[in-house]
Amino acid sequence: MIKELLFGFLLIHSSIAKHERSTNSKPARRVQTRRLQAGPGPGTAGPGPGPKKWLTLNGKEPLVIAQGGSPGLFPDSSEVGYAAAIAMGMVGTLKYCNLQLTKDNLGVCLADIKLNNCTNAPDKFPKQKRRYSINGHDIDGWFPIDLTIDEIIKEVRLMQNIFSRASVFDFVFPPLPPDSVFGLEPKGRLWLNVQNDLFWSQHQLNVVQYIDDSKEFFVADYISSPEIGFLKAIGGSKTFDKTITKLVFRFLSPTEAEPTSKETYGALVKKLGEIKTFASGILVPKDYVWPVGKDGYLRPATTLVADAHKEGLEVFASGFSSDVFSSYNYSYDPTVEYLQFVDNSEFSVDGVVTEFPGSASNAIACLAQNPKSGPKIAETLIISHNGASIDYPGCTDLAYKKAISDGADIIDCNVQMTKDGVAFCLDSADLLGKTNAAMAFMDRSTSIPQIQPKSGVFTFDVTWTEIKSVKPLIQNPFQSAGLQRNPKMKNAGKFLTLLEFLEFANKNTVTGVLIGIQHAAYLAAKKGLDIVRTVTDALKKASLDPKKQVLIQSDDTSVLAKFKASAPTYQRVLLFTKPISDAPKPVINDIKKYADVVNVVKKSIIQENKIYVTTGSTKIIGEMHSANISVYVSGFSTETLSMMLDFYSDPYTELITFLTEGIDGVITDNPKTASAFMRSPCVDPNSAASFVFQPVKPGDYLAQVQPEALPPASPPLPPLQASDVVDPPLPPVNAAARKGNSDGGSSDSGQPRIVVDVVVTTLLLFGLITLIGF
Repeated sequence: MIKELLFGFLLIHSSIAKHERSTNSKPARRVQTRRLQAGPGPGTAGPGPGPKKWLTLNGKEPLVIAQGGSPGLFPDSSEVGYAAAIAMGMVGTLKYCNLQLTKDNLGVCLADIKLNNCTNAPDKFPKQKRRYSINGHDIDGWFPIDLTIDEIIKEVRLMQNIFSRASVFDFVFPPLPPDSVFGLEPKGRLWLNVQNDLFWSQHQLNVVQYIDDSKEFFVADYISSPEIGFLKAIGGSKTFDKTITKLVFRFLSPTEAEPTSKETYGALVKKLGEIKTFASGILVPKDYVWPVGKDGYLRPATTLVADAHKEGLEVFASGFSSDVFSSYNYSYDPTVEYLQFVDNSEFSVDGVVTEFPGSASNAIACLAQNPKSGPKIAETLIISHNGASIDYPGCTDLAYKKAISDGADIIDCNVQMTKDGVAFCLDSADLLGKTNAAMAFMDRSTSIPQIQPKSGVFTFDVTWTEIKSVKPLIQNPFQSAGLQRNPKMKNAGKFLTLLEFLEFANKNTVTGVLIGIQHAAYLAAKKGLDIVRTVTDALKKASLDPKKQVLIQSDDTSVLAKFKASAPTYQRVLLFTKPISDAPKPVINDIKKYADVVNVVKKSIIQENKIYVTTGSTKIIGEMHSANISVYVSGFSTETLSMMLDFYSDPYTELITFLTEGIDGVITDNPKTASAFMRSPCVDPNSAASFVFQPVKPGDYLAQVQPEALPPASPPLPPLQASDVVDPPLPPVNAAARKGNSDGGSSDSGQPRIVVDVVVTTLLLFGLITLIGF
């Protein structure tokens, strides 16, 4: 129901764009709309077995404060953004309005005092560019104090103030006055932030008077400001009621000077007792609580929260944004960061100011309420992708250990073959990019179009001893966008042979293993390597616990056919590495002959367009399920760039959306997130829990975008053909090729690397001598 309400709200954006405000000197009361809420809405008890004892000052759950609504998806301070915050957030979510004053001393909520940073004001008022001194800095731009409230509401339209975010809703929605934001709910909840009172006062505008005059239209729950003078002034107002509104002193950068006292905020943070005389709480950038070092890793927490609580001050942390890197400690899962602030054993902040209120609500209302290792509630399988490859180099012992401790049901090994016939786990046959082998084996680089279009150093041209001499390398699929994975562990761990992997799985609590086999035909015909026999023998030798499930995965139906004949108890998984959207019944029947499961990429289930939003669902799940074929989906991670924009940069929103589609297994780089998701009562939409994870209906977001803002539609994916599924029988193993391969290179493991290292070292020494001599 919640999604229907939210997107029904979106449908009226054309009428919102025409919104006009009366010219009265006082703000007009906005007609109040029906409250949007996520199911029955969470109370302080959450979905757990009973009320949780929080370490906040009042012992209640921390507040979620939606900064500008949901600016991660919609323009900051837009009506639709605030509506989304109410819809996606837990009950009690506060709407945060960054107050700006207009020429006629009326308020408007805007992300920035500079209109050109967040609106189209320069286009509408080209002659209104001005220069003002704000807190000692001369700033050029367009400012609200040069326009009336009518001019802003009628003419100005909002745009994303962070240009890396979706721009398809730019210039559609007008700014809102605080009373309109307040009136979005029957019982308005509002946090008013007054950032530049000294500036307004210098231009004969009075924030205190505006707030006093507006009391019949809205009353804020919290008012924050970085200026001591303003907080004392509003607190001393005859109409101020401290039983209704709390005052919060906002800290800026530690080196910045507070306008009233002229002291730096770094000095004022040591004077909490003085702050208590005019405020009931403090709002601090989150690194005041949990500092992050220059290396991107967390430092020990400060004592600020404990010190403030001793003085009777609430502590609110700001700066939370799911699509902005925070720390490697969080493995790009935004909820882990929230839990670090609200659910550690030492303290809890009293609230978080966030641009992604849905993620904060997921953390506080769901994940903080449940045992970390409770039983799974969702039946969907959690399958690792190269182990916990978001934290360690893939296919290493450390990655597999982490995947198991994080709650993976099944760990995976994509089998590669070495020149001397050793089977081991590695994501691909190419060592480049997976190891630091580029220098050690540069003379082995070859081009094999049957394997991949680019040149590489392939495992079947290198011995196992040689492979053990190189270091694994963590994969960074979004490195071009600046997202790296756990650099401290970029070369950690060691590769495992297939037998070592199976023995490791046998000793641990996983319910099964997935063994991937590719390039079997090439290995047999060109290299004389029988990967199918090697895998079969390893599985027999390992003597796996019969209770452990064995899944054999391949993109080659001839490989699956061999296992169907020799090991019918194994589940066979047909891999599709490219997106598919439709499978006619004859093709489904062909798949059924070879496989029990298909493994498809995410785009095969939920399709997307060129602006990275979903366009709708395919028929694949229904078609496969009709033939009793399970569907596993690969490509899950927690980096925000791995998700479509309408998943709100939230892995839990993405996961619940795919579970709602009916998938049977998730294949993920981060099993920890998937495990926390599957074990939360919020995963069950029919649960009695007061808050549940909320799926997105694919295509709904796109339906609200104005047609002129959309790129040309992508052509539909063609349906599967029989030729896409059925492969020719495997060729016999070419013993002569194996002998030639063995004779073609030295089995001395270190020789190629030693030769290269000697050459490189000689060149470096020669260059150094030349430089010194010069």
